[in-house]
Amino acid sequence: MTDQSIRQASRVVDMTTHLPWLVAAGVYLLLLVLGPRLLADPDTYSHIALGRWIMEHQALPDGDPFSHTMRGAHWVAFEWLSQLVYANAYALGGWVAVVAVAAVAAAAALGQLTRFLLREWQPAPALIVVLAAFVLTAPHTLARPHMLALPLMVAWVAALLRAVDNRRAPPWRMLPLLVLWANLHGSITFGLAIIGPIAIDALWNAPRAERMRVAKQWVLFGVAALAAACVNPYGPEILLVTLRTIALGDVLLIVTEWRSQDFSKPGAYEMIMLAGFGFALYRGIKLPPLRILWVFGLLHLSLSQSRHADLFGLLAPLFLARPLAHQFGTVAGRIAAQTRIAGWLPAATGLLLIAVTGVAAARHDMTPATNISPVNAVKSFDVAKSGPVLNEYSFGGYLDFVGIPPFIDGRAEAYGAVFTMRHDRALNLQNLPDFLALLDEYKIGVTLLMPNTPAVGLLDRLPDWQRVYSDNIAVVHVRRTSPRKD
Repeated sequence: MTDQSIRQASRVVDMTTHLPWLVAAGVYLLLLVLGPRLLADPDTYSHIALGRWIMEHQALPDGDPFSHTMRGAHWVAFEWLSQLVYANAYALGGWVAVVAVAAVAAAAALGQLTRFLLREWQPAPALIVVLAAFVLTAPHTLARPHMLALPLMVAWVAALLRAVDNRRAPPWRMLPLLVLWANLHGSITFGLAIIGPIAIDALWNAPRAERMRVAKQWVLFGVAALAAACVNPYGPEILLVTLRTIALGDVLLIVTEWRSQDFSKPGAYEMIMLAGFGFALYRGIKLPPLRILWVFGLLHLSLSQSRHADLFGLLAPLFLARPLAHQFGTVAGRIAAQTRIAGWLPAATGLLLIAVTGVAAARHDMTPATNISPVNAVKSFDVAKSGPVLNEYSFGGYLDFVGIPPFIDGRAEAYGAVFTMRHDRALNLQNLPDFLALLDEYKIGVTLLMPNTPAVGLLDRLPDWQRVYSDNIAVVHVRRTSPRKD
């Protein structure tokens, strides 16, 4: 081969090398354009507030640091590292930086999914599946700690499945990733739980003579993974957060993202599921029994709780990649397309992303949604004079952010099922005597509620209360007289 041909060959780059990076760049740009959409959750306020608290106190809280109802009660800041990341981002670059952090995490997750799929599939079907994953994750793509865990989750499951598909030992090198994950988000329990099904898959595919050895490898790996997940300021207790959340029961139905999928009208989730099932029937797709079981498990999670659609979108393709590649004869990217891509393209793309981020910093609409930000309503009263606040669930995050102790915020696991359900029923006047008792029990001096909350109409009619402010976001009532003493 001549020197000229070598130079020409060096400029011919496998598309699969750059495509994941291009996908990640595209996702980042799109999410930056949709920036305000990522700030639509009130918990973003709370996470930044807690990150600031940690920096100010140079310590992690071992009790509730915010509310006036649960102040000091035992509580685990299981997302402390993510909250530090978001708080520092906000301090350095405002809301644009907060959006950029979440967008980078989403881009990394989808870029990794693309990279994994291109090892097995042609670029076209891989990109179609990645697009579907993006659509499925979109409703839960918010500037919250779970976003920072998504790329770790994809990398973790991909590494485990690659070990099984290639009949290799468990990927011990990935254990440090669990340490980071455990300090970022409570979904670390899912990362540990998924080891079991994948290990069973490894045993199923192992030759009979080697199953004992394979079983020992995966059991030891599982124990080591559990130990790695316990490397955090709270130790093993951080693994119990998920169980405490699940134990909330009916309280989870109050929060939209914990409800099951809504099929009352056609939506993106239904269309993608129907398209996937239709394709499977048309092409006669066959899967190993265990892969069917694991995919159905992810499907169940996404159906029962809409927030888990991102798990299905990001992880189901990982379980399907190798079996479908074997069935359709495209293992290991044998047909990867060749194209000429200039060597300066990655650098130019990086500079473009930086430039776009700078332009986004000048946007005036890059702020949290107005329906979770009762800015003017909070300015209408003096909490020091009025007394404790009874607030709408979705206003708790903003109160945390501005330093006003809320009655309740988005940390349902901190308040418990009984308290959270009592608050919801009281504000909806499902128990009128208890609503009145709640006002006196917690010596409420001011209420901050949404205009359509049933309790607002009652407060308008109570002689001890006066409406002092209202707009299309919030209504404020202040008590005329001191609350009755017990």
